[in-house]
Amino acid sequence: MQERIGWDGMRLVLAIGTTGTLTGAARSLGIDHSTAFRWLGALEARLGVRLFDRARDGYAATPAGEAIIAAAARMDAELAGLERLLAGQDLRPSGTVRVTTTDTLIPVLMPCLADFRRSFPGIVLEVVVTNAFLSLTRRDADVAIRPVAEPPDTLVGRRAATIATAVYAARGAAGSPEPETPDDPAGHDWVGPDDSLAHTGFAKWQRGAAPEERVVLRASTLLGLQAAVRAGLGRAALPCFLADPDPGLRRIGHTIPELETGLWLLTHPDLRKVARIRAFLDFMAEEIGRRRPLFAGLVTAG
Repeated sequence: MQERIGWDGMRLVLAIGTTGTLTGAARSLGIDHSTAFRWLGALEARLGVRLFDRARDGYAATPAGEAIIAAAARMDAELAGLERLLAGQDLRPSGTVRVTTTDTLIPVLMPCLADFRRSFPGIVLEVVVTNAFLSLTRRDADVAIRPVAEPPDTLVGRRAATIATAVYAARGAAGSPEPETPDDPAGHDWVGPDDSLAHTGFAKWQRGAAPEERVVLRASTLLGLQAAVRAGLGRAALPCFLADPDPGLRRIGHTIPELETGLWLLTHPDLRKVARIRAFLDFMAEEIGRRRPLFAGLVTAG
């Protein structure tokens, strides 16, 4: 099997060829003369070829030595050029960040993503909008921005905000005004989640709060329920950040403590130190932090 020279060996041969002496080469590489002598002997023995002819006035490269010196000089020049290129770009994060989030969060997050792009033009964003929790372990996405009570143990991240939920009705719906507290759920029609959302906290809460016979419509998304409430079909429990800015809705009563959850920024442990991922997480945590009153139900449409 042919022995590989390695960069350290090529640097030594280049230094000897440049300085013409073993002492000069050792000095330029920051090693002592005996180490340089030993390395050169070992390299020539592994390659089975003489690289330099020894003379009183220094070392003269053999044809094999000249070939290595030429290749090493090219590599050294390329490395120097790469260092200049990286220095010119000041190592700003670049590449692609694949983000997964829910359809309900997109209207709030998109302005944040636009600001991020302006701050980090070298990073391209891929946004996967789905209510299914993609696997970050299989790299279906790099970062997840999701409402969860407790994140999976396999992921790391931070809780960026608290999401509040309340009951909403259509603003200006026909008939007499509804009371400002949901004191009689049985006295009103409701719209609710279908079986695909049966596992969610708000679905479980509504099953206990609203009589089954008063549920007049079911939908597979919160956006669908929001539209149904706006159309006057009935009440529903909705996240405050989604419903409060909607001029067609009005909140009935206070937020529901048992439906409070966290908004998390999550990634895989192996990715958290990647420059572009770290830049995205830090930026989005700050931007979401500015919107905490909206998520907490403290900002309304008025």
